[in-house]
Amino acid sequence: MRILAAMSGGVDSAVAAARAVEAGHEVVGVHLALSRAGGTLRTGSRGCCTIEDALDARRAADMLGIPFYVWDFSERFRDDVIEDFVSEYRAGRTPNPCMRCNEKIKFAALLERALELGFDAVCTGHYATLVSTDAGLELHRASDSAKDQSYVLGVLTAEQLAHTYFPLGDTPSKALVRAEAAERGLSVAQKPDSHDICFIPDGDTRGWLAEKVGAETGAIIDRSGDVVGSHDGAHAFTVGQRRGLKLGVPAADGKPRFVLEVRPVSNTVVVGPKEALAIAEIAGERFSWAGAAPSESDFDCEVQIRAHADPVAARAHVSVEGVRVVPEVPLDGVAPGQTAVLYVGTRVLGQFTIDRTVSAVPVEA
Repeated sequence: MRILAAMSGGVDSAVAAARAVEAGHEVVGVHLALSRAGGTLRTGSRGCCTIEDALDARRAADMLGIPFYVWDFSERFRDDVIEDFVSEYRAGRTPNPCMRCNEKIKFAALLERALELGFDAVCTGHYATLVSTDAGLELHRASDSAKDQSYVLGVLTAEQLAHTYFPLGDTPSKALVRAEAAERGLSVAQKPDSHDICFIPDGDTRGWLAEKVGAETGAIIDRSGDVVGSHDGAHAFTVGQRRGLKLGVPAADGKPRFVLEVRPVSNTVVVGPKEALAIAEIAGERFSWAGAAPSESDFDCEVQIRAHADPVAARAHVSVEGVRVVPEVPLDGVAPGQTAVLYVGTRVLGQFTIDRTVSAVPVEA
C-alpha cells in the first residue's frame, strides 16, 4: 500500500512509520504545522506541535529513508479545533480538543488530501487496533490498556477506518516501543510524552480562555438559587471542580461544595454537594458510529466519558432525537460538551457529544 505516515515528532509515530516501512509499504512522512505562532518552541511548552517536534519528525524520516514533508494545516486547525474549543466554553460546555483534532484534522483534512494524492491509508502512532469482520472493519482497544487511545478515535467513521493504519495497537507496552525506537537508532526513543492542550503551550487554560472569552464578574449560586459567592468569569470553572471557588457562604452541613453546572447565558456557576455530581442519564444529538451501526435501537454496552476513565455498564437507546444512555451505576461529574464513547467488550461502537444530563440526586436532597 501507499501510506502517508503522520509524524508528530514523538516516539510513537516514528515507530509506527518504521513498522509501515518494514512491512513493505511505500511510505511518505508528513508533519502537520498546526500553528503559525513564532514562539511555539518546546522550551516551556508541553504540547505536541512545536518547531522542535517538526525537526524531530524530519530526523526520524531521514533515518527511515522516506520522503518527508511539512503541511500547513494551521488555518483548518484554527477554524475546526481552536475556534470550536472557544465557542464550546462560551456555551458553558467542556470540549475535548483532541477528539476534534482527530475528527476534523488527522482523519478528515489529512485523510482527504492523502486520498486525493493517491495514498491508500494514513498511518498514525495511536494505540488502537482494527479487526476485519464480515460486516466490515471494527475499531477495538489496544492490547496495552494503560496506553489505549481508542476513546479519542471513537469519532472515526466506517469510511475513515477503511483508510487507517495503526501499527502499534498490538504492542504490549510503551516500554517496548521505546526499546524498539532505540534499536532502530531513532533519536526520539526517550522523548517524553506530550500532554495538555497543544495550542495552550504553558498549560494555563484559564488564563488563555480569559483572553479569548473575556472575564466578567458573576454569581455563584447553590441548587436552590441562593447566592453563595461570586466569580470573575464562568469560563474558568468546570463541572466537578472543588478548589478555587472562594465561597462567601458556607454550606449548612459544613461539607465542601463542587461545581455542578456552568450557565454562560446568565454568567452563573451552580455549586452543590459532591453527591449531586452523580449522573443517572446522559444524552446527545450529535453521534456517529465507528463501523457498522448497531442492529438494534436499544442495546447493552459500556460507556466511557473520559480518555482514561473506566467504562461503565449501561443501556443505550438510539432514536431520531439522538442517543440516550442510562448507566447501571451513576457517572461522576459529567459536563455537557464531553464525549461519551460506547463499547461492547473491546469494540468501539461509536460516540456522541453529551448535551443533556439527569442528576441522580433530586434538587430537594
